[in-house]
Amino acid sequence: MNPPLRFPAERRRSSNMPALAERVYAQVKQALFAFELLPGERFSENTVAELTGASRTPVREALNRLAREGFLSVQNRSGWRVNELDFAVFDQLYEVRTIVELASIDSLTAQTEPSGITELAAIWQVPEADRLTGGPAVFTLDEQFHNQLVAATGNAELHRIHTGVTERIRIVRQLDFTESHRIEATYNEHAAILAAIAQHRGNEAKRLLQTHIELSRQSVRKISLHRLYEARERMRERAALLNPVSETAAGGIRPNPLVTPQENLT
Repeated sequence: MNPPLRFPAERRRSSNMPALAERVYAQVKQALFAFELLPGERFSENTVAELTGASRTPVREALNRLAREGFLSVQNRSGWRVNELDFAVFDQLYEVRTIVELASIDSLTAQTEPSGITELAAIWQVPEADRLTGGPAVFTLDEQFHNQLVAATGNAELHRIHTGVTERIRIVRQLDFTESHRIEATYNEHAAILAAIAQHRGNEAKRLLQTHIELSRQSVRKISLHRLYEARERMRERAALLNPVSETAAGGIRPNPLVTPQENLT
């Protein structure tokens, strides 16, 4: 039986190794973000190579990159495991993010003409009828909003730290934009933050920003746990339908979506 998770096949091109590695990286990462690969699951380089149509070299490069970013761990020479969601670490990263962005507010409100605020206002301070409603699009704009606040300080090191934190919490942060009320809240809160910055009301801007980040942190934790529960239940049901005897004996553990049935038996 074919594995449920499939990647579009593409002819192997050894001369285009960086592009292949980038494609594999994006595809596996999307599977992680969509909880098609669940925390704790194991898979092999060979299977990823077969499903993506790429050779093992770009596959290994992509998986090593995901490991450096904290999403995967290597189990042996060709085995990989999806890391568990560690909310204690996420909390620490959110704390770092808050510190960096609050420092950015101080820098921006000290400027005579806060850099980039007019451009951001054109996106976020708009009538409700002109607001975007698609989660992925608003998520992209949200990352750009927070990124631009830090970049506007002109402090390259501060921006580098913020970019690294943003990358590491993206797997949970993107879930904040799967619910319409959170999208609406993001527009309202961003608009209020920008208004306070433009009027040089630093303390108010920082209070609004800190509340905004904290509400988002609480939301993504709740949604993440719920999505994980739903994904595991779906896979448990699928495994029961495919093989009710072994599913019961295995306690409901599903076959890994990135490995073939034969590999699951080994």
